[in-house]
Amino acid sequence: MPKPSVAELRPVVHPAGVKDRRSGEHWAGRLYMRELSLRWTRHLVNTRISPNQLTHLMVVAGVLAGAALLVPGLAGALLGALLIQLYLLLDCVDGEVARWRKQTSITGVYLDRIGHYLSEAALLLGFGLRAADLFQHGGIDWLWAFLGTLAALGAILIKAETDLVDVARSRSGLPAVQDEASVPRSSGLALARRAAAALKFHRLVGGVEASLFILVTAILDAFGGDLFFTRLGVAVLAGIAIVQTVLHLVSILASSRLR
Repeated sequence: MPKPSVAELRPVVHPAGVKDRRSGEHWAGRLYMRELSLRWTRHLVNTRISPNQLTHLMVVAGVLAGAALLVPGLAGALLGALLIQLYLLLDCVDGEVARWRKQTSITGVYLDRIGHYLSEAALLLGFGLRAADLFQHGGIDWLWAFLGTLAALGAILIKAETDLVDVARSRSGLPAVQDEASVPRSSGLALARRAAAALKFHRLVGGVEASLFILVTAILDAFGGDLFFTRLGVAVLAGIAIVQTVLHLVSILASSRLR
């Protein structure tokens, strides 16, 4: 069977709304990865590789990105960032292959969500262990590993708070939440939410942004000759994750998403 062209693939695997989803599509997907993924998808749609197997590979790439951060120096941070890009590519490709073959499934959606949880948590845990300097001779400073764990827990909780809205609505017999319901009923909270969305500081605990942030700290540390910026970065991400976890929960409770 001949491979489909990119022009043939695009209307099927990128139906209206895929790139325009307010909270479902990552900026990197809109900017470049969705175009790159089409080139990969056209080579995969006629193979025996299933969409769920591609999702499994996505999870492996994401978890390995966290493990790569245990490699000291700039090399580990660069490898971690590259693996996150592979993770993002596979996150696009698995859904595109599923849509082309008409093999979308609840299992695929579930595996995709689990993959995001595991991969982002692994990256932040790896960052904390990197800051703890596992290979130093004077003893490991576990404070930084603890802060990395806090950042990872916060990243998971932020995602869980969003996903559990649909769980709560489903168990109450309500349809999926609409975008309009996410606006807080309080004008003050709505203004704060718009300000937070404009600053986008919360995105730093996401996989792509965190990997780039970690790479920047590694570059700065390469000039400084120590782990000062890596440790500062871990503290910053832990603080953002904790604050965002609380603010996101308040935003959900103050909106109409649970009504």
